[in-house]
Amino acid sequence: MTSTGFADSHAQTITIATVNNGDMIRMQGYTDQFTEETGISVEWVTLEENVLRQRVTTDITTNGGQFDIMTIGMYETPIWGAAGWLVPLDGLSEEYNVDDILPAMRGGLSHDGTLYAAPFYGESSMIMYRTDLMEAAGLEMPDAPTWEFIREAAAAMTDRDNDVNGICLRGKAGWGEGGALITAMSNSFGARWFDMDWNAQFDTQPWRDTLTFFNDMMQESGPAGFATNGFNENLSMFQQGLCGMWIDATVAASFVTNEDSTVADSVGFALAPDNGLGRRSNWLWAWALAIPAGTQQQDAAMQFIEWATGTGYIDMVAENEGWANVPPGARISLYENPNYQEVPFAQMTLDSILSADPNNSTVEPTPYVGVQFAAIPEFAGIATEVSQEFSAYYAGQQSVDEALENAQAITNEAMEAAGYR
Repeated sequence: MTSTGFADSHAQTITIATVNNGDMIRMQGYTDQFTEETGISVEWVTLEENVLRQRVTTDITTNGGQFDIMTIGMYETPIWGAAGWLVPLDGLSEEYNVDDILPAMRGGLSHDGTLYAAPFYGESSMIMYRTDLMEAAGLEMPDAPTWEFIREAAAAMTDRDNDVNGICLRGKAGWGEGGALITAMSNSFGARWFDMDWNAQFDTQPWRDTLTFFNDMMQESGPAGFATNGFNENLSMFQQGLCGMWIDATVAASFVTNEDSTVADSVGFALAPDNGLGRRSNWLWAWALAIPAGTQQQDAAMQFIEWATGTGYIDMVAENEGWANVPPGARISLYENPNYQEVPFAQMTLDSILSADPNNSTVEPTPYVGVQFAAIPEFAGIATEVSQEFSAYYAGQQSVDEALENAQAITNEAMEAAGYR
């Protein structure tokens, strides 16, 4: 722990905005231990993913000062760090060991070599599937499958009479919800958001192929109402045995194999699919803790970040809940730990993280970096609107041509207004 300001930190309260994902909710359950150790109380504002993004973005851009720590990710961190909106995390203690953070995570949460957010967990995406249903369908999941295989397997595993959907995927609007999945998927189909002159690319065949394939597969083998399902909805369905396959965040692996899952004993893992074009459809992300520059509680916030994202927290969760339930994907030492190496999804998670390349995520060249997003300030607003058009197509409210035409117009108009074109 850093000792700076510790003497006067008693009776302090810090306010943290976070997402309503399982690992974050688990962290809240241990907060009393942090308070006992430091005397610093914690108030949580726990929000659904799309709402969290809106709230923290509004607060940081208006210097609202509502939060002392924000849960943000690889998209926001470098942009906000460059703008001077975040406190640099260069005061972390030697014991914290910044060098132990996986390079992919450290790089994605830095600007000009300075770390601006500490990863609570890191993730890519991968396939989680029912081994029993796959076997019953007479199929065997490859370690690195194609989208055609996934569609074939989804159809074979679908059992409408017993409410089993062959595949569950995000269709929910939101740049980081359904937008993240379809963008990562589009990379494997040869699509990209922009050409080298920042022209939108939704009027191209690869985007049409991506959307059509996704929607056709989900209509054949997905759940009713998939257009409004995000991470949490699909997790709940998979845990209840209602999904044959789910392609989503690697962090979900512990939740589909724990005591809340009715199918825990029959879950397998594989890399996210590709189309033979040299790009897989897995993303790269970290949910990370950052300190907004407007906080009056910087020292206390720094202490919390050290506590929640350090190795001591991982050991505490392992001791209480088992190694499978520790926050994954952030630290090198975790993957070197023999106890963690025995966790069935540990290696596939690491392989997925290491195979995602934000500097080279598309088949054709692009002027942006990022796998499931383009790392420019305007992206969140544009992609939120574009994802709404896509969800309207999935829900049968418009055709694929209308969705893509609208996406093209929205994106080009916004980029022109922002001075890119």
